[in-house]
Amino acid sequence: RDIEMVTIAAPNSLHAQMTMDIAAAGKHIVCEKPLAMTIAEGEEMIAAAKRHGVLLMYGEELFFTPKYLKAKEMADSGAFGKVYLVKQSEKHFGPHSAWFWDVNRSGGGALMDLGCHGIAFCYWFLGRAPVKSVYCQMGTYVHGDKTKAEDDSLCILEFANGAIGVVENSWARRGGMDDRIEVFGEDGCTYANLHMGNALPTYSENGYGYAVEKAPTTKGWTYPVFEELWNYGTPQELAHFARCVRGKETPQASGEDGLVVLRAIYAGYASAGEGRKVALPYLPPPGVKKPVDLWLNGASREQRAPH
Repeated sequence: RDIEMVTIAAPNSLHAQMTMDIAAAGKHIVCEKPLAMTIAEGEEMIAAAKRHGVLLMYGEELFFTPKYLKAKEMADSGAFGKVYLVKQSEKHFGPHSAWFWDVNRSGGGALMDLGCHGIAFCYWFLGRAPVKSVYCQMGTYVHGDKTKAEDDSLCILEFANGAIGVVENSWARRGGMDDRIEVFGEDGCTYANLHMGNALPTYSENGYGYAVEKAPTTKGWTYPVFEELWNYGTPQELAHFARCVRGKETPQASGEDGLVVLRAIYAGYASAGEGRKVALPYLPPPGVKKPVDLWLNGASREQRAPH
């Protein structure tokens, strides 16, 4: 059969051109996060998909993660009253592939790689309320020998509906993956840890094959996860995108969603570089080719490498 849909899981610097080429070939597209290196590229990608009549879907599995989806269903049903604070945290000890360390291919560090998840989650959870402002702190604490980018970041997002999003990310956390959310409303709250509720507390002197993503060892106390990919939401996400291509569903994560996230990421790096809250819409200065430049060019040496 002819190919109907192509997933882009290449370095971030290639997303835009690959999207243009795939759209021109008349194929539907799933672009993994982040959408692009620049806001202009993201806009061009969306325009190309519309021009060629294909879907541009955005790879954000947190929209399909069972625990997080259940939390949103409860919030939407009124379980927590008006939600005023949403937190999302993803931390581990570094990326899967070496190209992430190269800012010319990745565009940034922990915020670019992981913060896109947290920003998208807060935006989605809060009913896609517009982002009003971003305040961000970041630093390179552990991996300065590998990258110019930040390996730890914290962002506070203000939304138009009055809610606050807190997004914590790290490539400097040892001990494997940590991914969790917290939701607070006027009438209730909920917490979810992506791994711990689906893990087997295990102790082993000898170790064993595999525990969980990014876990450095299986000796001592570990928490092997079962149905790991299902817990992340990845199979559900891809099945949904396939149904969208067949016209059976409407994409739950679009190129437009990815562009909202990318705009917030740019504001986050600008905030970290300038040491202030940045209002949206934010337009980076001419000539900025990647988000991390706003931090690298604006932050002092002490900010970039606190230790």
